Amino acid sequence: MKKAEKTNVMRFLDQKKAAYKSYEYEAGDTAPSGGEVASMLGLDPKRVFKTLVTVGHTGEHYVYMVPVLQELDLKKAAKAVGEKSIEMIKSRELLPLTGYVHGGCSPIGMKKQFRTVLDQSAEGMETIFFSAGKIGFQVEMSPPELKRIVGYEFHDITVGD
Repeated sequence: MKKAEKTNVMRFLDQKKAAYKSYEYEAGDTAPSGGEVASMLGLDPKRVFKTLVTVGHTGEHYVYMVPVLQELDLKKAAKAVGEKSIEMIKSRELLPLTGYVHGGCSPIGMKKQFRTVLDQSAEGMETIFFSAGKIGFQVEMSPPELKRIVGYEFHDITVGD
């Protein structure tokens, strides 16, 4: 893993004096899957999280962070935020809503800060990895440091268990 150049997420974290490490991986024309990213960086996929953006029945948007090999359980996710139902936003809505493209979405530095839920599997982990806001870049942070930046909640939001 080599040190990454600065993305907007990294500059934001620097401004907040946040503790993090950054990593860069080779990305082609299309974003690799989260599992492929974990493999390229030699990481346990349970510690690598993807950032998913949803819209609730009320029209509110929510951000969920789940391990890359897991799937978001829409019922559990809706219950976690007190919605009747939620659905994934359409791919074409991601960039105008968040400022990020599919495969490079980060919970940090979106155009607007949305309520964020981190899967409870991250609770107790020393650090987790997630997108640094650009395909080919990841950041590593402790869950408490991430909480200081985005104020997430822990919930069981993945399929199974």
